[in-house]
Amino acid sequence: MKAAVVCANEDVRYMDYEEPQVTPGTVKVKVKASGICGSDIPRVLQNGVHFYPIVLGHEFSGDVVEVGEGVTSVKVGDRVSGAPLVPCMKCDDCQKGNFSLCKHYSFIGSRQQGSNADYVVIPEQNAVVYDPCIPYEQAAMFEPSTVALHGVYQNQYQGGGYVAILGGGTIGMFTMQWTKIFGSRKVVVFDISDERLELAKRLGADEVINTTQEDYLEKAMAITENKGYDYVFETAGQVPTLKMAFDVAANKAHVCCIGTPHAEITFTPALWEKMNRKEFYLTGSWMSYSAPFPGKEWKLTAHYFATGQLKFDPGFIYKKMPMSQAQEAFRMYKTPGLVQGKILLMNED
Repeated sequence: MKAAVVCANEDVRYMDYEEPQVTPGTVKVKVKASGICGSDIPRVLQNGVHFYPIVLGHEFSGDVVEVGEGVTSVKVGDRVSGAPLVPCMKCDDCQKGNFSLCKHYSFIGSRQQGSNADYVVIPEQNAVVYDPCIPYEQAAMFEPSTVALHGVYQNQYQGGGYVAILGGGTIGMFTMQWTKIFGSRKVVVFDISDERLELAKRLGADEVINTTQEDYLEKAMAITENKGYDYVFETAGQVPTLKMAFDVAANKAHVCCIGTPHAEITFTPALWEKMNRKEFYLTGSWMSYSAPFPGKEWKLTAHYFATGQLKFDPGFIYKKMPMSQAQEAFRMYKTPGLVQGKILLMNED
């Protein structure tokens, strides 16, 4: 088969690669679409892989072409998205259903062969069957949706309150939609890009706030009658949005950090004290799994994608490129701000 193989730092080659074979309890998927995740960028550009050579790719969709011995829940011809985590199922965290916290896990697309190839073989339990009405491009975005939904659950979300989404990227857009599906009073998306804010409105945001405006905080608070937001989701992993969460949170608010920070962050005593004075609850969220594995995050994404209530917009996609151009795709990320949205690597029939 052909695969986009990371052979060295900044060196991705589309080449012949050993085709994976099914074993008992696994299924072989003919990959149709494979998304480049933000976590893949340092793997390619900053020596971030566990070993060379490696085939990356963990946000994917495709068709089941072969099943191994003992497989009962998936059949040849099913369309599936892949849940990339392969937990050990034996440690204390796994036994409690906290698969995202497993310390002995493997991961499709970073610790074992991923989806940037003609075929990928995954455990039966990792194959999430979905309705054929969902396009391959949309189904390749199961994982971002599940990450968002996991954060919603982590934040002990209940409908009826004001919701702030800090960051209008893919995770933020899905988080916004999930809070609306579950019954928010009003959802407000914060971002620095008017283009992303327009996308947020198309997807159902009640209000949007451009945080480059000097009076953005006054506008944001006025929406809530200056009481603040009952649920705050930080989805960008940026220093300004992490601090913004402390400002916009209401008394007794629930604040969840879904975004992954990549820079040191410091707080003034006055800003940090807001957590004391407001008595808000602060938590984090990691990956997207619950019991029974892979969890309700994946089942609900399949359901709401199929009903159309969880919307997909062409604005999610920056470019669709042939798998053979994976090297060119990763090079785009070397230009700051160039890639706005997801790059999908597509396999041709």
